[in-house]
Amino acid sequence: MSNMYPYRGSTTPATQQGAVLIVVLLFLVLIIMAGVIAVRQSTTDLKLSTSDQINTLLLQSADNANQNIEQSINSDSSSDIYKDMLSRSGPFGYFMLDDKGRNNEYVFCFRPRDRFFNINSTTIRTPDGGSVMPSTTGYCNPAKPDDYVSNRNASMTQVNVSMTPPSPTTESFANYTLGQGSDKVSSTAFLFDINNISVLPAYGNTKIGSKDCFAQTSRPSSSADKTDTISGCLSSAGVPNTTVYQKARVENQSLRTKCVNFGKGAGVVCTLPPN
Repeated sequence: MSNMYPYRGSTTPATQQGAVLIVVLLFLVLIIMAGVIAVRQSTTDLKLSTSDQINTLLLQSADNANQNIEQSINSDSSSDIYKDMLSRSGPFGYFMLDDKGRNNEYVFCFRPRDRFFNINSTTIRTPDGGSVMPSTTGYCNPAKPDDYVSNRNASMTQVNVSMTPPSPTTESFANYTLGQGSDKVSSTAFLFDINNISVLPAYGNTKIGSKDCFAQTSRPSSSADKTDTISGCLSSAGVPNTTVYQKARVENQSLRTKCVNFGKGAGVVCTLPPN
């Protein structure tokens, strides 16, 4: 009589079902991991694309302001925008005709949908944070639809104009125009620092507590705390912003017998437009 022994290499049905379950679970884990990686990758790509679009929009808004300013001071001296820019109440004439305000900043919100510069909606900011008159109408305000660059109410641009501080490396008599007498205001060349700050207010609050970021200085060298500057304050508040800096030289483009573009007059004597 022979005894029957089970074959040791064989597996029972229960063991086979457990092995299949483990394999299926492993596949599910791999599929879930692949899905998570794909979602993260697509989210990263979306963030990069959105960031690039934001930077492009802000740069275009700031550069558009520079182009309008440059065209206005190089335009016909009889045009209204030229007179506003170089009059005693304008962003350039204010500094050229009034020595008292050389350390101030001339501020206005860029509004290209209408006349981009309104001489009645400006602010002259003093170094201590106050303003002349006083007036805060020049600061951009996210609550005002007219302060946005377009009807979409997406971006706004504020322009801060100030005199370029004197430097020991500046060439002697470099600020005088060739062919003009040094006693004439129109014979002097003026250097200006123009900071255009473009912002997307929809991404965050443009205030830190009671501090309005638009009311801060555009000069980083004049403040110890970064939140005391416009760009530093906006960055601390988490609001996307871009600052385009331009140094402008405003001078009378003249020959010895003719005055053009900068002021009106005949011969070598040129005068600035009236108020």
